[in-house]
Amino acid sequence: MNWRRLRTLMRREVQATFRDPFTITVLITVPLAALLAFGFTLATDVRHLALGVYDAAGTAASRRLVAELAAQSAFDPRQYARRDELEHALVAGDIGAAIVIPPGFERHRRGGRPQPSEIQLLYDGGEAVLAGNAEAFMRSLLSATAGELAGPPSVRRAGIAVVTRAVFNPRLDGKPFMVAGTFGFVLSFLTVLITAVSIVNEKLTGTFEQLQVTPANAVEIVLGKILPLGAVFAVDVVLMVLLAGAVLQVWPAGSVMLFVVISSFYVLVSLSMGLIISATSHTAAEAVQKSVILSIPLVQLSGFAFPTRNMPWIVQWVAELFPATHYIRVSRAIYMRGEGFLSLLPELALLLLFGVILMAYALRTVEART
Repeated sequence: MNWRRLRTLMRREVQATFRDPFTITVLITVPLAALLAFGFTLATDVRHLALGVYDAAGTAASRRLVAELAAQSAFDPRQYARRDELEHALVAGDIGAAIVIPPGFERHRRGGRPQPSEIQLLYDGGEAVLAGNAEAFMRSLLSATAGELAGPPSVRRAGIAVVTRAVFNPRLDGKPFMVAGTFGFVLSFLTVLITAVSIVNEKLTGTFEQLQVTPANAVEIVLGKILPLGAVFAVDVVLMVLLAGAVLQVWPAGSVMLFVVISSFYVLVSLSMGLIISATSHTAAEAVQKSVILSIPLVQLSGFAFPTRNMPWIVQWVAELFPATHYIRVSRAIYMRGEGFLSLLPELALLLLFGVILMAYALRTVEART
């Protein structure tokens, strides 16, 4: 490999990229827009959920209970005078959840035996994930407040106390999960799509034939194409980390430098896949279609939106064949659990194996076209 020819090819690719304002705009704005869109719209944490309240007790204790819910940013309570009005609002979609406080809310003892206070929770089960999070959050708040209202432990019902604790994400915030996964989606789909049309466009314009008559070999052509784009996407990774931290308040729990280095290597893996699609396509439309088809299993099986451990075992085996699956695991491990290099070695070894295989196949494919 001749380093002088490689620098010339890289300079040529950079100049061609910067001459196209649309491509530059896509390279910079789409990753940032996707991060904000997925971080805000697909997060499953409960924020300002409309909560209907039917307080049939009307006591100081019941009002305090509602005030505790209102004090949290998770719920915006709305009072209803009748039970049927509350149920109608839930069916109409005006509220996402509801609580019903019965008239005997403060009656803790009956016939000399302690009786627990009962509160009914209603929620829209159509949005299963959000409903489950809302129910869990309401239960924890109501249990804590009702426990304080019950008085000293000597007058509470004897029983087994169950204490729950969420590790790594104690607030059950959905944004870190989506932000870490968005890196995998953007760096997989967008890199493949951008690279997939590169060689096809050069074939259509005749510039690829010009490369064929130069002394440059397949290795220099491949590196000359993916290294400049890899540098642009590495900058995108840094911008996405800063944007997620500044706007979404989501910063990596682990090393930012380690995350950027691993992400930059994964970009080269995805770019190699894009070159394979580009070299085996005859038109830009065909390359785009192949990229879109590839994105379907990327979204469904990589763990970006759906946990792979909930899938059938045979589907889990198929998911292991996607480099995005392993990168998203690494991304979430660094972002949410703060894991270091040594603990990530098994996943990184698989990413390296995928990189070697895809790079070798990309070189062979481009060499066959030169």
